[in-house]
Amino acid sequence: MNRSILALLAFILPFQFSLAQSTDWRTYYEKSNYLRTPRYAETIDLCKRLDKTSPFVKYTSFGTSPQGRALPLLIVSKDRAFTPAEAKRTGKPVILIQSCIHPGESDGKDATLMLVRDIVITGAKRDLLDDAVMLFIPIFSVDGHERFGPFNRINQNGPEEMGWRVTAQNLNLNRDYMKAEAPEMQTWLRLFHQWLPDFFIDCHVTDGIDFQYDVTYAMEPWPNADRELSSWYETRYIPTLLRDVEAAGHGIAPYVIPREDHDLSQGLILGASGPRLSTGYCAKQNRPALLVETHMLKPYKTRVASTYAILESSIRFVGAHRDELRPLLRRIDERTASLSSRPEPTWIPLRFELTRESRLVPFKGVVTTRVQSELSGREWLRYSPQPQDTVIPYFDSFRVTDSASVPVAYVVPSEWSQFIERTKLHGIHARTLTRDTTAIVEWYQLSEPRWQERPNEGRHPVRFKSELRKERLTIPAGAFIVPMNQRTAQVIMHLLEPNAPDSYVGWGYLDAVFEQKEYAEAYVLEQMARDMMAKDPALKAEFETKVASDTTFAKNSYARLNFFYQRSPYWDKSIGRYPIVRMVRK
Repeated sequence: MNRSILALLAFILPFQFSLAQSTDWRTYYEKSNYLRTPRYAETIDLCKRLDKTSPFVKYTSFGTSPQGRALPLLIVSKDRAFTPAEAKRTGKPVILIQSCIHPGESDGKDATLMLVRDIVITGAKRDLLDDAVMLFIPIFSVDGHERFGPFNRINQNGPEEMGWRVTAQNLNLNRDYMKAEAPEMQTWLRLFHQWLPDFFIDCHVTDGIDFQYDVTYAMEPWPNADRELSSWYETRYIPTLLRDVEAAGHGIAPYVIPREDHDLSQGLILGASGPRLSTGYCAKQNRPALLVETHMLKPYKTRVASTYAILESSIRFVGAHRDELRPLLRRIDERTASLSSRPEPTWIPLRFELTRESRLVPFKGVVTTRVQSELSGREWLRYSPQPQDTVIPYFDSFRVTDSASVPVAYVVPSEWSQFIERTKLHGIHARTLTRDTTAIVEWYQLSEPRWQERPNEGRHPVRFKSELRKERLTIPAGAFIVPMNQRTAQVIMHLLEPNAPDSYVGWGYLDAVFEQKEYAEAYVLEQMARDMMAKDPALKAEFETKVASDTTFAKNSYARLNFFYQRSPYWDKSIGRYPIVRMVRK
């Protein structure tokens, strides 16, 4: 820091902190005796007031919601590094803290507003400014936040009123990180890739069972996250976090997920989030992400205080350890960008499952009774206020159930250019092929599609069988080449590999490739089928075997004739052909 800035700070800070003594800087939440959370307008007013009062705070917005509300962002920097380029020049880590992606879960909003006040106004936490640049999103789902009322969270103990879980378009933003359908998420992704934060914190309130802990947390395990990165936060960051939060008077534990619904006797499991969720997405972007889940049955004041303790500890730790974290992230980015150029094929895990391996862990639960309910006809789980300390199995070992090798590049035909526009949101680079090119490619034949009956986030996801094939193909000019030698290689694969849990095709964006568009009249097929069987005894035997063994097929006259149409020269060979191909080495 140069001398002029030091002199300015020496002048400003005493004046600023003396101003705090003569002005009421309590937040709306504090003034309500810790019972209420502010509405959108009141939140923005405080953010603008912080900006106006402190030279180290900038209030801005990073987009607009479908209902026309600005998406608020507070940037807090001792160096007044209020742009990505300025922040990069400081050499300090950028920490992005997000609240109200589920607006009914407002704990993070009230905790961050108090923390910013304590950093830049009262000076109680001003040392947090020394080694980090902080980005605070007090409300992400702004339209959902203003669907305000006392009956939005049936399982939650306060605040008195709160926002609604989803957006005005009825989308859950914490299922949208990969497909990026919501306008709010599209602007968030632009923000993320402009700043590319070194650490991300997503503040929530849990549902589920009762227990003694005030707050729980989660970070993505290996193999869902890079092994070196997951080892860093498991051995370096998390022990400090637990110590600090417990020292602040709050019980803390890993995110509680029962192996069987509400039955702790069967143990707990470690979760691995898909990239549709915040922590899973950040793992594919090679960035550490902390999920904060306060306990819904604890008083609101307790929950906000435990979130505050987590935020303070995290900012202090990341800033103090920037010289190990930032080089680590650079190494992982470089390693990811080199996956496609290695001599031997590299495989990326796409799906996982827990093994049967477990270890015993202590758990601070509460006494629970089960009674048979004459109302619902099922067991009624009743929690008491009496604590019960137990030891239960914890399943935290994963095995990969599906993976894919890393190609040299993906080729997206020009007619599917909408996917290229969407991938740009994720920081992915592509180029346009300027001339026809012949290359060895791999492509997927997809078959037996099965669509989910009930919609999920406004879509009907599809599952299918797939077969990887190889051929020499002439790729026409105008196609898009998505090279894999970039730091976003894992995100690319999770979008474009059809079997990935959040691929475009899996979400139903390429349903048309499964559709049969040409048909044959029965009177034509009746004769054609007889001619085909007369010329091919093996085909005749195959048909007769299917009729004898498959009663559903045997009773379906259309299916019986279509059997022959599919094996005729007239059949559309492009049905089920996944149009995005993989460029591979010869």
